[in-house]
Amino acid sequence: MRNKGTKIAGLILFIALIAGIIGYYLYTNPISGDDDEIVDVDSLETVYVATGGGKEDFLKDEEVVKIIQKKYGLNVVYDSWSNGKMIVNDLVREDGTRYDAMFCSDERFYNYFKLPADQSKGEAKRDTVIAGSLTLNTPIVFYSWAPVVDVFINEGIVTVQDGTYYITDMDKLISYILEGKKWKDIGLNDIYGTINISSTDPVTSSPGTTFYGLLLSIMSGGEILDENIEQNLPNLREFYLKSGYMNNTPADLFEGYLKTGMGAKPLIVDYEKSLVEFKNSNPKGFESIKDNIRLLYPAPTVWNSHCIAAFNEKGEKFLKVFDDEEISQIAWQKYGFRTGIAGGNFDTSTLGIEGIPSSIRSVVPGLKMSSYERVVEYLKESN
Repeated sequence: MRNKGTKIAGLILFIALIAGIIGYYLYTNPISGDDDEIVDVDSLETVYVATGGGKEDFLKDEEVVKIIQKKYGLNVVYDSWSNGKMIVNDLVREDGTRYDAMFCSDERFYNYFKLPADQSKGEAKRDTVIAGSLTLNTPIVFYSWAPVVDVFINEGIVTVQDGTYYITDMDKLISYILEGKKWKDIGLNDIYGTINISSTDPVTSSPGTTFYGLLLSIMSGGEILDENIEQNLPNLREFYLKSGYMNNTPADLFEGYLKTGMGAKPLIVDYEKSLVEFKNSNPKGFESIKDNIRLLYPAPTVWNSHCIAAFNEKGEKFLKVFDDEEISQIAWQKYGFRTGIAGGNFDTSTLGIEGIPSSIRSVVPGLKMSSYERVVEYLKESN
């Protein structure tokens, strides 16, 4: 009997050992298709990406990370860089290794990066771009409140088309601001002060610079020439001086708009994606304000595009990730980024937000880097 018991104990121990080996194998070699599987990061190909801001939550989204790991076998390491430093400094990691790709937050920096470095400005030699694209896109929009927009409609500044609010007379709105008209002059007696559009500072903030580039395009009749720029810079500076205090980041501006309401922030400029992201991250907060906020599309508007520049084969693999349909759906439905692979048309019914059009049709191109630099230089003289 003792011999039989010993054999049984030995068999149990053997089975436990086999089970342990199988468990370890499954842990380190997960079965494809299980959403809860643990990925062995060490088995993936690591890609290092110099990354501009404005998309942090999307890039660290668990679903996005899993798709990139499981479907593409990539472990992506994102290092934070400012757009300005990307085009001036040597794009190298702290350990001295070079990046596989750059993911900047603005198309003008992407286009400028592809040009030879200007050593007279102290710019370091740049990596060669072998592939790239405008990857995550969102248009510049205005946010306001129902009473303000009702008055703008009466003033002929805003038009409603298919449930979307468009600022179809930007020239009139700009003239009101330059003339120093007060909110009470157009019937908004509860709002103190002069009419303005709150934005981030164009001197220190990339989104603010993009907005002021849009203003300059509108002031120039959509035709940006050197003489047009110089002719309209005084008006742009007057607009800047009348704008008062400015936030440094879009997130702070949008948060202030939501928290302080119509009296403090009657009209702000930000990105379309901000409302989509807010709705998904704070559904209760969105429900409480959705009937009173208004999303306005300036006609024309301008795109803010996050662009990828690949420097090698691994960078190209990273670039191709954003053609993935699953990732595109997450980018659009959860974070409000238009990925550019839908032919310009997007299903807005899935967002649960009224007033967002399926396509953006009235758009002006962004200015060249040299024009933006001239704008910032001129506005700095106002401080």
